[in-house]
Amino acid sequence: MFTFRDFYHNEIRFSFQDHPFSKEPKHVWVICRYEEKWLLTKHKDRGLEFPGGKVEEGESAEEAAHREVMEETGGIIECLEYLGQFHVAGKADHVIKNVYFAEVKTLEKQTSYYETEGPVLLDEIPKNVKSNKKYSFIMKDDVLTYCLKKLSENE
Repeated sequence: MFTFRDFYHNEIRFSFQDHPFSKEPKHVWVICRYEEKWLLTKHKDRGLEFPGGKVEEGESAEEAAHREVMEETGGIIECLEYLGQFHVAGKADHVIKNVYFAEVKTLEKQTSYYETEGPVLLDEIPKNVKSNKKYSFIMKDDVLTYCLKKLSENE
């Protein structure tokens, strides 16, 4: 288990264990690859980030991951792998979020990408992502660092 502070100084606890904080988390975040590139989305307010969002009523976290990737990028997931889960002890609320890794098989053009401007493909995540203003706060904490390290070890 890792404990650290996020961009807004909230305490984050992150683990690669199987659902250490909740069997039914209410949020998902999906680190995506498409054709050997990182697949992100451009949120209209926050900037570049991997797709994710809330689990809707009657939906599993895995179903939410598929839906969020489709809504925000047009991506259809071929393979979805649970990576870990994190708990954010926010000032007003607590959030528990599953983190997944997805291989996306196709990108479909859409008329709407909801609250985002659609897919963004990158050869690599920049080394300065934590200080780069183009990227969302979601990309700036150590959850991404730990997950990218784990993914590189698994290759």
